[in-house]
Amino acid sequence: MTDMAPKLGGLVEFYRSPARVAWTPTGTNVPDYPKLAQLWWPNVAAAVSGEKTPQQAMDNLAREMDQVLSRLERAGMKECAPKLNPERDAKYWYDQPGAPKPKLANEKPKGETVQYEKLLETWKQGRAR
Repeated sequence: MTDMAPKLGGLVEFYRSPARVAWTPTGTNVPDYPKLAQLWWPNVAAAVSGEKTPQQAMDNLAREMDQVLSRLERAGMKECAPKLNPERDAKYWYDQPGAPKPKLANEKPKGETVQYEKLLETWKQGRAR
C-alpha cells in the first residue's frame, strides 16, 4: 500500500493518520468493507455501460448493500453493528427537512426564444423573465 499511496489520492495517508478516528469511533466506519466494496463496481459498470439507468443501478446497489448490512445486523456484531431503518417509500424521505426535491414531471422542458427587445426590457425592470 505504501508504494501505491501516491496513486490513491490520500486514501492510505488518511487511514494511517489519527484523523480517521475523528470521524467515527470505529475508524473506517464500514462494518464489512470487502463485502460492500465488491457490490459497488458491478453496479457502477451497469450504469456506465448503459445496461441500466443510473437510478436503476444505484437502487440495485442500495438493495444489495441493505441485504449485506441486514445479515451483519442479525449476526450481532460486537462493535458498531449496523442498525437499518425500516424501508419507506420515497415520499417519506422527500418530506424530511433538508431532503432533495423529487424529480419534476418534465426535467428538460423545451426551450423558448425570447425577443431581444423584450429581454432587454425585463432586465431593465429587474425581472428574471
